[in-house]
Amino acid sequence: MPLLENTETKPSVREIYRSITIPEGKSFWRKLLAFVGPGYLVSVGYMDPGNWATDIAGGAEFGYTLLSVILLSNFIAILLQTLCVRLGVATERDLAKSCRSQFNQRVNIFLWILAEIGIVATDIAEVIGGAIALQLLFHIPLIVGVCLTSIDVVLLLMLQRYGFRYIEALTITLVSSIGLCYLAEVIFSHPDFASVIVGFVPQPVILQKQEMLYVALGILGATVMPHNLYLHSALVQTRAWQRTPEKKREAINFGTLDSIIALSFALFVNAAILVVAAAAFHFSGHQGVAEIQDAYKLLSPLLGVKVASLLFALALLASGQSSTLTATLAGQIVMEGFLNLRVAPWLRRIISRLAAIIPTIICILLFGEGGTTKLLIFSQVLLSFQLSFAVFPLVMFTSDRQLMGEFVNPLWLKLLSWGVALMIAGLNVWLISQSLSNLR
Repeated sequence: MPLLENTETKPSVREIYRSITIPEGKSFWRKLLAFVGPGYLVSVGYMDPGNWATDIAGGAEFGYTLLSVILLSNFIAILLQTLCVRLGVATERDLAKSCRSQFNQRVNIFLWILAEIGIVATDIAEVIGGAIALQLLFHIPLIVGVCLTSIDVVLLLMLQRYGFRYIEALTITLVSSIGLCYLAEVIFSHPDFASVIVGFVPQPVILQKQEMLYVALGILGATVMPHNLYLHSALVQTRAWQRTPEKKREAINFGTLDSIIALSFALFVNAAILVVAAAAFHFSGHQGVAEIQDAYKLLSPLLGVKVASLLFALALLASGQSSTLTATLAGQIVMEGFLNLRVAPWLRRIISRLAAIIPTIICILLFGEGGTTKLLIFSQVLLSFQLSFAVFPLVMFTSDRQLMGEFVNPLWLKLLSWGVALMIAGLNVWLISQSLSNLR
C-alpha cells in the first residue's frame, strides 16, 4: 500500500468499515451487544490524562464545587455524541467528510488544521500521562518515558490485523480497570456524600472567579473533545446495518444507547477523580496539589491505605494507553475526511506522536518536570477553544432536512443543540475577555 492515496470514493479507515455484522431476528440484548463498542472508544477521551489534570486541580483547589461542571460536561457530551450517531448513520458519512461535501476548500483546510491541533493537544495529554505513570510505577525518568510512549503504535497495528472487535475489547478492558481502581479510591477516601451531592448543583461563583472558570473550561475541554465528534461519526459505520429507514433508525437507537451507557461510566470516573482529590487534598490543607506526581505521593499517606497510590498509577497508565488507540483512529478519519488523503497508519501515528513528544520534551527541558502539569491543563483549555469549530458544523448538518432526510433533528433537539453550541462559544469568549483584562 502506498504511503499516500486518494480516498474520494472510499470510506474513512476502510479496514473497519461495515466490518461487524448485526444479527437479524435476535433478542434486544444480542443486538445491543453487537452495537456496543463505539461508545466506549469515544468514552476513553472523557477519562484520559487531561481529565486527570483538570479534575485533580479542580478538586484540590475548589473542593466539590466543580462537580457540577463535570455533570454538565457529561450531559453535553451525551448530546453531541448522539448527534454524531445520527449523522454517521443517516448520511453514511463521518463529520469530516460531511464538512468536505458542504464547505469550500479554504474552510475545510482551516477546519482540518484546527482538528489536527486538537489531536496533537490530546496526544500531548496522553504522552504526559503515560510517561508520568511509567515514572511512578517503574521510576523511569520522565523524559525517557515520553520517548517510550511512541512504541504504542506497534500495539495498535497488531490489533488492527485481528479485527476491530479486538480493539474494542482491549479498550473496554482498560476502561473497566480505570473504573475499578477509582471505585476503590473513593471507598478509601471516605468523602462527605452530602457535600458531594451539593457539588453537583451549579453555583454562580464558577463564572465569577477567573481561576475557577479557567479550570472549569479545562474540564469542559477535557470532557467534550473535538476529535471525538469526528471519531464517533465514523465508528458507527463499523456496523453492517441494512440500508433501510427502519434499520437505520434501529442503528441510531442502539448507537445512542451505547453512548449513554459508556459516557455514564465516564461520568463516574471523572467525578470520582475530583471527589478523591477534594476529599484527600482540599479538606486536609493540601489545596495547592495540582500535579499528578504530588497526588500520587500524598494519596497513600493521607488516606492511610498503602495500595491507594499504586491503584492511582495503574489507572493512569490504563487511561493513557486506551486514549492513544482512539487518537490514532481519529487522526486517520480527519485526514481522509477533510483532505481526501490516506496516510499509512504507521506513518500517521509516528507523525502525530512526534508532534506531541517534541513540545513535551522542550517543556521538560525548559521548565523541568513540574512544567508538564501546566502544559497538560493548557492542552485541555486549548481543546475547549477549538470545540466550537467541530460543534457548529455537527449541529448545522444534523439540523438540515435536505441532508438528513427523516432523521433530521426534531425541533426540541435543534433548539437544545444550538443552545449548547452557543453556550460553549460564549464561555470561551468570556474566558478570553477575562484573561485579556487581567493583562492590562
